[in-house]
Amino acid sequence: MRTPPCILVVDDNPMNVDILQTRLTAHGYAVITASDGEQALATARAQHPDLILLDVMMPKVDGVTVCRELKADTSLPFMPIIMVTAKSDSQDIVAGLEAGAEEYLTKPVDHAALMARVKSMLRIKELHDEVQAQSAQLVEWNQTLEQRVRDQLEDLERVGRLKRFFSPQLCDLIVSKGGEQLLQSHRSEISVVFCDLRGFTAFSETAEPEEVNRTLQEFFAGMGELIFEYEGTIERFVGDSIMVLFNDPLPCSEHELRAVRMALAMQTRAGELIEIWEERGHQLGLGIGIARGYATVGQIGFEGRMEYSATGTVANLAARLCDIAQPGQILICQQVHAAVGDRLDMESLGDRDLKGFSKPMPVYSALGLQNGEASTS
Repeated sequence: MRTPPCILVVDDNPMNVDILQTRLTAHGYAVITASDGEQALATARAQHPDLILLDVMMPKVDGVTVCRELKADTSLPFMPIIMVTAKSDSQDIVAGLEAGAEEYLTKPVDHAALMARVKSMLRIKELHDEVQAQSAQLVEWNQTLEQRVRDQLEDLERVGRLKRFFSPQLCDLIVSKGGEQLLQSHRSEISVVFCDLRGFTAFSETAEPEEVNRTLQEFFAGMGELIFEYEGTIERFVGDSIMVLFNDPLPCSEHELRAVRMALAMQTRAGELIEIWEERGHQLGLGIGIARGYATVGQIGFEGRMEYSATGTVANLAARLCDIAQPGQILICQQVHAAVGDRLDMESLGDRDLKGFSKPMPVYSALGLQNGEASTS
């Protein structure tokens, strides 16, 4: 509400207008006037007064019609109306109230009654405007809240997609950085860990599908927990195989050593699972290969089905090392040996022929961490 409140006085009698204007101005109100119904409609629509004192009997357009038209115009703000009538009967009063007026006064207008009605109506106007403002603010808050909920749902969906590949810590970091750009295709030096179960083919040929599925679930759950603990990136699950990347999409220090530590932890966890499987009559083991090198890494696929993939010789080398690993073995390439050999107990297996490689490759078996070397992630 403006300060001071503005009151529109409508009456075809100039003396009445002057009396009302004098009384209201003396109490600090701003007063505007109209001398007939048409002028009242035009002034009210143009200036939006805080209150209207509206005479009933006027030429051209009477006060009841003015009141009805103003109340029917939804484009106008709330403007309380006090009907002013010279008649002592209730016909004009009822007609005015039915047309939407909030109050009435009878002529001659009593000063005390006038000021009481004006103050009451202006208070109602003030409260109405406060409610309207609060409602508008509530709508704005709801819209803001809805947008925040949509944004949070989008973030949750993004995190859900990312958790297929990355540890929870890495997911949070990627989302907080707006880091889906990190998932775009790029060249990176990485360490690749490839592992799968020895004896799985024979096991799956004889076991019931439900038992095969149960065993795979136990295997993936146990290995997946360690992958997340060591903050690896899951490149793929294929059958009974898992491929894990380190140093991508975000760099990590000593990624070769981190890969070896995880592989050692995997063999320990696999030992626990193997005991359970043996009790069920299953003969299974775990072989692991680790390689280091450059690859093209990033999202690959099509809309609705994307994978995070590493393409290059390093991935093939890790897979081939895994192929020749015996149950319980962790085989590493020359590059991994050069990076972490002084911190591991290992055995050289000499040069080995690997499928897909034209020349024999030096291969080492990682036996464990040297004394004093931490085994945690």
